[in-house]
Amino acid sequence: MDHISIQPAASIGKDFIPAAYLPPGQDEFYLRNSQIPQPAPNWRHLRAYELEQLVKNGNYADDWDNLLVSEEFDPNQIKNSSFFGLVRIGRLRNCILTHHDMQLPSGITDSRIVSSDIGDDAAIHNVRYLAHYIIGNRCILANIDEMHTTNYAKFGNGIVKDGEPEKVRVWLDLMNEAGCRRVLPFDGMIPADAYLWAKYRDDKKMLDKFKEITQKQFDSRRGYYGTIGDQCVIKNSRILKDVKVGPFCYIKGANKLKNLTINSSPEEPSQIGEGVELVNGIIGYGCHIFYGCKAVRFILGNNSKLKYGARLIHSFLGDNSTISCCEVLNNLIFPSHEQHHNNSFLVAAVVLGQSNMAAGATLGSNHNSRANDNEVQAGRGFWPGLCTSIKHPCRFASFVLMSKGDYPAEMDIPLPFSLLHNNVAQDRLEAMPAFWWLYDMFALSRNLWKLRHRDTRLRKVQKVEFDSLAPDTAEEIFHAMRLLELWTGKARLRQEGKTADGLGEDEIVRIGRDLLAGDGRPLVHLEVLGENMEKSRRKVLILKPWEGYQAYRQMLHYYAVKNLAVWMQANPSAGFAEMQSRLRDRRERNWVNLGGQLTPAAEVDRLRADIGDGKLDTWQQIHQRYDQLWEKYPLEKQKHALATLCALCGAEDLTGPQWIDALNRAASIQDLICDRVYDSRRKDFENPFRQATFRNTEEMLATVGTVEENDFVRQIREDSEQFKTIIRELIQRG
Repeated sequence: MDHISIQPAASIGKDFIPAAYLPPGQDEFYLRNSQIPQPAPNWRHLRAYELEQLVKNGNYADDWDNLLVSEEFDPNQIKNSSFFGLVRIGRLRNCILTHHDMQLPSGITDSRIVSSDIGDDAAIHNVRYLAHYIIGNRCILANIDEMHTTNYAKFGNGIVKDGEPEKVRVWLDLMNEAGCRRVLPFDGMIPADAYLWAKYRDDKKMLDKFKEITQKQFDSRRGYYGTIGDQCVIKNSRILKDVKVGPFCYIKGANKLKNLTINSSPEEPSQIGEGVELVNGIIGYGCHIFYGCKAVRFILGNNSKLKYGARLIHSFLGDNSTISCCEVLNNLIFPSHEQHHNNSFLVAAVVLGQSNMAAGATLGSNHNSRANDNEVQAGRGFWPGLCTSIKHPCRFASFVLMSKGDYPAEMDIPLPFSLLHNNVAQDRLEAMPAFWWLYDMFALSRNLWKLRHRDTRLRKVQKVEFDSLAPDTAEEIFHAMRLLELWTGKARLRQEGKTADGLGEDEIVRIGRDLLAGDGRPLVHLEVLGENMEKSRRKVLILKPWEGYQAYRQMLHYYAVKNLAVWMQANPSAGFAEMQSRLRDRRERNWVNLGGQLTPAAEVDRLRADIGDGKLDTWQQIHQRYDQLWEKYPLEKQKHALATLCALCGAEDLTGPQWIDALNRAASIQDLICDRVYDSRRKDFENPFRQATFRNTEEMLATVGTVEENDFVRQIREDSEQFKTIIRELIQRG
């Protein structure tokens, strides 16, 4: 078969849809015409003087009767260009289009246009090949090598067109390099969809429905044109093939854009910059991709960024995220992920959002395995420190902070908000539970403010729980507390030379709980060891177990009262008894993070069953179910908060005095938070090494200010006073 075939001279721009795929009575333009914004323009044929002027200006058409224009048409605006097939041009006046500092006249110069529709007052200059596109109003296309659409264009969606074999379907291999968790990308997909599809692989009925739903969501007919929305600017770019671009998008200096949907709007414009190469992807609203980035088989959530040579392959990056410089392969990443450094690497992982990857972090070495089918699962707030290296498989609870180190073995870390340290000198793994609460309250508290501040999405399709203390982390804390009780009980038995033989787990837990509930002095010389946290024979030492246990109780108490206070504020006529009556329920222990949205596991199971049974048979209906669950979530969280407070008090129901005591204690914890935020920040200002770079105190104050002037410290103080005011009002209500 010839690599380059020869066709008749008159065939260019003709027979876009092969005859075998044309419905009876339709021509090759029937889908193109359906894409024209309504009401359709009143195109007309050229007048004699217009045709004469076009020829004088060095223009050519294979058939001038196929060049249609609007009533308001200035032929002087078209020069040195050629037209093939049916080309329709909107209003064309003698005017200038300005974008930033660039000014270009409207019209078409030095370009080859094949079977395309061009909107009003467009500026198309030096576009060497433009074929089968519908260009919006007031668009600027300048210095483009190749821009065309095939009759089988899918615009990044994982579908097959009529007559295509299954092997051409584009899949994303998320969470695993072996492709055993693959999903079909589609315009409008959110992390919740991808997680259901990739995680619940044993639910074959649901998986089959997902494929069916995705295929039928998009028209499989051949012949759709590529579209460029109104007021787009595309300049100094090489190749755009099968790309659908939303309005107000700005593309400059791109190398190759192929098989993409680029969502954009006047309120949330997307931008693509120099040296970028993107293939087989969906790009959300308000995204920015600049400076040599490469992405292949990917989805980029709304308001996310790729910068400075980032490589994103077979991955889903959730909303409000940024990846710079580094390499990210085969991952499902929930919203609010930050990864900024050239030498960081993330592969085959599901990261549940609000995460940060430091320089030199290498997450997912397969060198301890003979197969590439292992994974990392990291909870919300995952933060591996500088030059951190971990192997597959690993699992981490929420808000685990890893100190610098080469972690030699697989890990399962069930302690949320903990600090993990690879102590090479002592040849042991060390874990400090509740580290964030104890020693970096500034970062923990600022995290919520930062995430909400950065969420500038207008289309919040993926719902997100930003608060670090929520039902999912609360249940992780409950689980961690029981583990600490169990491990502390075993440590006391070892210290006394006893064994656990003949003792049930509950009895050992009781021993540990009694120790952890005291003043902590009996634990000073007690070696508490974690179990099943690392695949090795070395020790896993739990640092400061008493402090961590007490901190966990404070966190649960604060979480519970804070959410119950929200309910009381929303119901100002209700008292404590009514609140308890309306919120009384069993404690929901199993929560699923659906792309950032927290949902009881039973509701997720019901959702999966409804999808498998065909009760939800479109992605729109599935997303509506997410919205319904999100509407119920505040009440579910408040019910969980009450059950949490009851569990802390060791009672099925609270008494009035217990409620008042809980409110007073929450106010004290708020003061503790405020003080620790201040102390965390104050240490930075008092650190002599931080002061060493300044000539004197005056220079330092002029440069970084004082801790009292820190905006977030001041914000926390204001929030603390507001919270305590609410607490005082609730105490008065009784």
